[in-house]
Amino acid sequence: MTSLRIFFIGGLMSYRAMFGWLNPWILVPSLIVSPICQILLFAYIGRSAGVGNDEFYVIGNALNYAAIPCLFAMGATIGGEREGHTLGIVLVTPARRIPLFLGRALPVIANGWGVAMVGVLAGVLLLDVHVPSGSWPAILLVVVVTSASCTGLGLAMGAVALRVRESAVLGNVLFCVLLVFCGVNVALDDLPGWMATVGSWLPLTHGIAAARLLADDSSLGDVTGLVTREIGVGAIYTVLGLALLRFFEGESRRRASLDRT
Repeated sequence: MTSLRIFFIGGLMSYRAMFGWLNPWILVPSLIVSPICQILLFAYIGRSAGVGNDEFYVIGNALNYAAIPCLFAMGATIGGEREGHTLGIVLVTPARRIPLFLGRALPVIANGWGVAMVGVLAGVLLLDVHVPSGSWPAILLVVVVTSASCTGLGLAMGAVALRVRESAVLGNVLFCVLLVFCGVNVALDDLPGWMATVGSWLPLTHGIAAARLLADDSSLGDVTGLVTREIGVGAIYTVLGLALLRFFEGESRRRASLDRT
């Protein structure tokens, strides 16, 4: 019961503490306008080049933008506590680390899901993309899985924030890596072999492929393999993030690294 309280209540309180002071209107340009602009940019580039179709770019870029809150929010909830000199207090508590940090990921997953769905809906409305009505429930599920997978990568990035001075630069680099390697705007089959191989081990790749098939009227059973692989990739990064948190926490006790600027 204590772990459940830490997971749900502690995660929500931490998320509110990190972002509750922001003006809500800041979400409009960063999490609504930006993904729509990215979708429209690549959709019209695709039209001009005669490559792909609007649906291809709407799905790819909408899900790609879920990585923004998933990466940066996880980095902020951990790195921000370090900058605020409250992380040391958190780490000396006897609370179990898995619910402590995974609870912080739950609001982030919801945030990423919301951003992706705003992008999908905006693309459908603005570009007149047709998605079968029966495919929407499965697409909603795939977006949740993809957001959770990206949050696993964000957890690993947040763990690195225990040691480095600034995680925002790393977040921007990872976002661009996902944009290039995960088949967002260029199909994996058209990428060089080594890039496609790297992309298969990154979040987003299998989720985007599954969502595109669903938008083409495939059933959830047809994309079960892709969804399972997306879950597996997310689990790998989540375990890596927890292991790094454990390692850097031990290092911080031995070297007082949390107090270094």
